[in-house]
Amino acid sequence: MNSEQTNLISDVREHVRYMHELGLEALAADLPVAGEAVARQPERSSSSIQPVERTAPPPDLKAQRFSPDPEKRKPGERIAALPSLAKRQRPQPEKQEKDDENTVLMMAASNPAETEKEEPALIEVSPVLPESTDTMEIIRADIGDCTRCPLHAQGRKQIVHTTGNFNADLMFIGEAPGADEDEQGLPFVGRAGQLLTKIIESIGLKREEVCIGNINRCRPPGNRKPEPEETAACRPFILREVAVIKPKVIVVLGATAAHNLLQIKTPISHLRGNFHDYFGVKVMPTFHPAYLLRDPHKKREVWEDMKKVRDYLNDAK
Repeated sequence: MNSEQTNLISDVREHVRYMHELGLEALAADLPVAGEAVARQPERSSSSIQPVERTAPPPDLKAQRFSPDPEKRKPGERIAALPSLAKRQRPQPEKQEKDDENTVLMMAASNPAETEKEEPALIEVSPVLPESTDTMEIIRADIGDCTRCPLHAQGRKQIVHTTGNFNADLMFIGEAPGADEDEQGLPFVGRAGQLLTKIIESIGLKREEVCIGNINRCRPPGNRKPEPEETAACRPFILREVAVIKPKVIVVLGATAAHNLLQIKTPISHLRGNFHDYFGVKVMPTFHPAYLLRDPHKKREVWEDMKKVRDYLNDAK
């Protein structure tokens, strides 16, 4: 085999690989079909061998770059017409494309002056609590003698504000005041509040070291669940307080608190046990202490939730 034949075989192999990369699993060739070859003749000398008439390739596989007349084709013209593997642009894997895109975005973030004309939503920034010029005193003054929802005229005695350490790492948010809270003007002071105190102490903290509030500050009649209109009127104030306090962890007690803070409708039984995110703050949904008084078997699950809160706070120190 001479060097020209060797080079031809190498070209053929190269372009077969190219066809495979294009997705061709099978390729018809200008060769006799199996079973239709010329009948075997008695052995003859090489000088007596006659050329075998070949079948034409299927029309859809004919190349368009070489001479259409087979008589005028030069040796190797079909191979030469195919694009070279060395010169063609290889498609990049999807992961590489994403890596390249991330690199561009990182460069854009480090050179803001060069991207003033770029679309503003190209770079995703992890949400964090906004800087607040509020104070707890300003928020309370804004609430005033609130008449924003129907609860003010449905038997409330007083507004129950958020209390505790306003620089706390841990904040508890419940649903709404009960009868004892409405009487004393403090959150979680009834039987459910006494159980909450024990929960707080179980993770090595004191009640005065944490912050405690509710989505609604007025007691719904008969301790019913607050209506959407009522939570919508009161919710902005607890969110403003969260922005002032900037806790590391918020424990939301019960479904109403969880749904209003996280803006989701997932049942509390599915939410609890895992941290969720509120503008960069870890949120642990768990059962309300009042529910634990009705079903003490759920205390074990709340204890598991609070251990995760304790461990996170210890690691964050």
